[in-house]
Amino acid sequence: MGSIAGVDPVEWLLESDPAIRFQAMRDLTDASSAKVAAERARIPGEGLGVAVLSCQGQDGAWHRPDEPDWLPTLFMMQLLRATGVDPRDSAVESAVARLVAGYRWDEEFGAKPFFDGEVEPCINGGALALGAYFGRPTESLALRLVGEQLEDGGWNCDAPRSRRSSFHTTICVLEGLLEYDRAVGSAPEIAAARERGEEYLLARSLFKRLSTGEAASPKILEFAFPPRYEYDVLRALDYFRAAGARRDDRMSEAVRVVLKRRQPDGRWLLDRTHNEALCFPFPETVGEPSQWNTLRALRVLRWYGSR
Repeated sequence: MGSIAGVDPVEWLLESDPAIRFQAMRDLTDASSAKVAAERARIPGEGLGVAVLSCQGQDGAWHRPDEPDWLPTLFMMQLLRATGVDPRDSAVESAVARLVAGYRWDEEFGAKPFFDGEVEPCINGGALALGAYFGRPTESLALRLVGEQLEDGGWNCDAPRSRRSSFHTTICVLEGLLEYDRAVGSAPEIAAARERGEEYLLARSLFKRLSTGEAASPKILEFAFPPRYEYDVLRALDYFRAAGARRDDRMSEAVRVVLKRRQPDGRWLLDRTHNEALCFPFPETVGEPSQWNTLRALRVLRWYGSR
């Protein structure tokens, strides 16, 4: 993978939080399935996993005094999913059961249960992914998102005012549909929607405007974690990796962006973070080496075949 100054990026990941260590073992080493499973089993009781679980309120939601409950609830659950925790773990099942029993979206969104979603497709993509991952796949939400797909193949939270898709909304929905596929098996309409959404990104080389061929935004070439609802090329490539997509030459420029952002010691920095909805300080600092970005970049490069 390339490193200097005595830093082995994979070893660095293996010395970290169980959530990082588990995924590094699974995605970047030849560790046995038994060792990988044993590491995964540590997540609910140590490090980031237990930090997320311990912040849940008795009413099933997560709370911050300066935010509406849906924000910390959605993004703390997304962070829990990002750890790769086993959804069948008893502590995780208990947390999900409390969320299902106690949380409702605000009245303006129909006061629906959490995994039924609300109105914006970027948020609903996240809710769909969470429901599917944690054993509560919601067919009505998946079909609603399929029905909201725009003519150009993507999605936009500003629809119907805008008929042009957004990179940001599209990746949120694609991640939700992928997780739903994994949970229930692929249905023709879901598969077709995902294919059209993926083509929307690929036609734009994962980061360009069709009209000019220029990057849609400078931020799209920077890597954020947690990403919240924002798109960047590393998030997109990690989606295609997770989907088991075939290598496509239209990804090659995005892969070169990832390679270009690798530091001389073989690691990647945390360029940005969207941690304002979390219930505790995120344990990485902008501008410093990031285990989350390094993990995701290394496994993307391994999948794509770059060294």
